[in-house]
Formats: sequence, structure tokens, C-alpha cells
Amino acid sequence: MRIDNTKSEHQLSLMDWRELETFSFGDSPDLANSLLELVLSGRKRATCWAESQGLLSAELGKMMVVLDGQGVPKAVLKTIELTKRRFDEVDEAFAYDEGEGDRSLQYWREAHRRYFTRLGQYAPDMMLWCERFELVERIRATDVVE
Repeated sequence: MRIDNTKSEHQLSLMDWRELETFSFGDSPDLANSLLELVLSGRKRATCWAESQGLLSAELGKMMVVLDGQGVPKAVLKTIELTKRRFDEVDEAFAYDEGEGDRSLQYWREAHRRYFTRLGQYAPDMMLWCERFELVERIRATDVVE
């Protein structure tokens, strides 16, 4: 008889998510909150960052806890796709999955040009890590104990 003690990603206990790495979106509390709301609404299912920042602990199948702009855990996300591509090679499908603005490629390019310029990293041919993820679990306020 074989006993399988593994849990699916949908059976995370409170202790499990507390052991995962954490991150927040964007470069400010306001942006972190705005992007998190898009994730929680089901609109945002992708993100990207400059290749020069490294993999930032991302790997296919890995689960991480996303924090809001005040550092409070809000959800568990799982990486389902991780690719490298140039900024000017990001396509309409990826821009749509990022879920921002009107979800168009034009909006994505302008918003991300501004973002990477603020970080001092922008170049039209810069390499990006492009990640698609799924929302595994929402973390309720009652689950977060100080």
C-alpha cells in the first residue's frame, strides 16, 4: 500500500503559506495595492521585471505570497510560465494578461516604459523575465495574526 502525504496547492494550511517567500508588485505602496487588486479581481495573471534583476526567486511551479503596499499577506500565487523576451517583443496576449489599463499592448508599453525609466533600467531592447501565474489562495485578514 502506498500512502501519499503530499498536499495539492489548493490545500494549503495557515502554516504552509506562512513558510512561503513573499513579494509585492511595483515600486511603491500605491502601485503594489493597485496591482494586487487586479490580481484579486482575476484581471491580472502576469507580471514582468528586468532580466538584470535576476530571477527574483521565481521558478516554474513555485508558490509565493503577495503582500499589499503595507506589507500584509493577501494571496498565494503560483508561477505557471516563465520566459525571457525583449521589451519590444512583448505581445498583445501578454499585455492583456498583465491586466493593466485598457489591457492593450500600447498601454502596456507606455506604462512599463515609465516604470522601468523610474528604476533607471529602460531600453527598448532590454530583456525581461515575463511570468504568468495563477491565484491559488486568498489570505483572509483573520488568517493574518500579528
